[in-house]
Amino acid sequence: MSSNKARADSLSLLLFTLRSGKLMAINLLKVSEIIPCPPLTRLPESHPHVKGIAILRGASLSVIDLSRAIGERPLEDPDGGCLIVTDVSRSKQGLHVQAVSKIVHCLTTDIRPPPYGSGGVRAYITGVTSVDGTLVQVLDIEKVIHGIAPAQIEAAPTELSMEDAEVLGNARILVVDDSQVALQQSVHTLRNLGLQCHTARSAREAIDCLLDLQGTAQQINLIVSDIEMSEMDGYALTRTLRETPDFSHLYILLHTSLDSAMNSEKARLAGANAVLTKFSSPELTKCLITAAKAVAQQGH
Repeated sequence: MSSNKARADSLSLLLFTLRSGKLMAINLLKVSEIIPCPPLTRLPESHPHVKGIAILRGASLSVIDLSRAIGERPLEDPDGGCLIVTDVSRSKQGLHVQAVSKIVHCLTTDIRPPPYGSGGVRAYITGVTSVDGTLVQVLDIEKVIHGIAPAQIEAAPTELSMEDAEVLGNARILVVDDSQVALQQSVHTLRNLGLQCHTARSAREAIDCLLDLQGTAQQINLIVSDIEMSEMDGYALTRTLRETPDFSHLYILLHTSLDSAMNSEKARLAGANAVLTKFSSPELTKCLITAAKAVAQQGH
């Protein structure tokens, strides 16, 4: 199997601009609505990148000044623009932007990883693509949110049963995620369970890791993979592995920042064993135990 083998899935992106006018994008599935910027209430001692709190249909919503959060110049009209309301990793927030441009449809293979070692605004993107000849940067919304309000990771069970601890100890895990923040959260849970793992920042890197470890004592038998990745997403990675004899038996848990219920059928059709919404350490632990037991029964 070559790491260059990619299966394309369709993807919808919402394009928007900040003061610079450069096009940025966010996965449309992470957007619940777009509204004009409402009156905001500034809370004392709030994070400097939080513009304030909006009341949306009776519920409070934190509004992030996206320009400040990613190191760009503030909007020309601080009270204008609009809000992109996102629903990511079990929480909602508003992103204050200059303007929303349009929705475009593309293939995951059209989105390339950001240049290696790029900093500044590029540190907050997971990929780049081209729309009508113009460069578009895909926002790493998890990193933006984490920089303002780091996820309060629920503690995983500190005491596992002897049976669960033993079966987890035989799991050889590869965690795949193009968001550094999400990757670190998953690794944190594994380390709290006393587990080591291999990591990859893309599906192609994951395939290379699988090939390198094949036939060794560290040969992978369980994969925890993000779904929304550039170039080759979790669905495509799953299908590719299922079609490859050496890896068709792997237990694959797809991890998503979206509501897992909306992804479960697509994950099943791709060949995944299970799907889970980020980020709950107890739920991830439970899924890992289930996965490790299934792997043990298979004898891998």
